[in-house]
Amino acid sequence: MSNEGKKVKTHYRGTLADGTQFDSSYDRGEPLEFTCCAGMMIPGFDAAVKDMALGEKKTVTIPAAEAYGEYNPQAVQSVPVSQIPNAAQLPVGETVYFQGPAGPFPAKVVSVDEEKAVFDMNHELAGKDLTFEIELVEIAD
Repeated sequence: MSNEGKKVKTHYRGTLADGTQFDSSYDRGEPLEFTCCAGMMIPGFDAAVKDMALGEKKTVTIPAAEAYGEYNPQAVQSVPVSQIPNAAQLPVGETVYFQGPAGPFPAKVVSVDEEKAVFDMNHELAGKDLTFEIELVEIAD
C-alpha cells in the first residue's frame, strides 16, 4: 500500500560513503514528519518511504542526483569586495546567507582577497551519495 500523499513520521540516520554521520533524528529524539511524495524531502528519501509498512526498517543508498543534486561548478561565484560591506570580516569556510527573490539562501565563503570574495552556493551535500537507515514509525491519512 502506498504512502504517497500521507503524513508520515520516520526516524532516520544519514551517513556518507565513508560512514560519517551527517544527520540523525534518533540523536534529536524526535522523528521527522512530512507528507510523502509532496516534494518536502529529497526525491530518493520519498521514494524509499513510499512503499514502506508501519514499523519497517530499511537501509537505502541514494545517488547524488536523487539527493541534493550533482555538484555544480557554476554555483561558485566571485563577487568584487567593493560590492560587499565589511568584506574583510567574511568568515572563510563558514556559511553566510544572501537575500534572494525567494528569501534567504546559504553560500559557503570559499575565499576573500583584496579584489574578490568567492562563494559556493551548492548544497553542502551536493555531489554526494547518501545512505539512510529509515524506520517508518507513523502513518496518517
